[in-house]
Amino acid sequence: MKSFKLVVFVVLASAGLFILGACSNQASDSSNTNSSTTETTGKTETVANSNKNTDHSQSRKGGQVVETGKYHLELVPEKEDGATHLDLYLLTGDKHETVSNAKVTADIQALDGKLHTVPLTYDAQGKHYAAKLDKGAAGQYQVRINADISGDKVNGRFNFNQ
Repeated sequence: MKSFKLVVFVVLASAGLFILGACSNQASDSSNTNSSTTETTGKTETVANSNKNTDHSQSRKGGQVVETGKYHLELVPEKEDGATHLDLYLLTGDKHETVSNAKVTADIQALDGKLHTVPLTYDAQGKHYAAKLDKGAAGQYQVRINADISGDKVNGRFNFNQ
């Protein structure tokens, strides 16, 4: 009888530890995941960037990264002379080759809620798209990058502080 109780105890204890382990892994996986919304060709998808950066989701220039389909978008906002300079690195493929022939705009939501569309021009020397924004009110601005790459529409959402 004692051995039967011991077997039951071991089985129940093992099952409890198994359940706790499963719950622990699920909780840590969800807490280590940041997600950002991206849109490509009119369809919205969510891309999860875990803390385990793969080669595709790593920041190459120190900015915010959005991976969508075969494209890598990285926005690097920099303050300069009281204004903000936006650099967008638009890359494609496994080797992250620069895309130089896109039409790129940024829809920037001001703190008052108004939406401003700003064109980004390609800087061949820096191999990125750029725009300079006038000084605005201090705060966090929401940005939606819209890129048309030979008819392939790619969008990414970012933010920056001014």
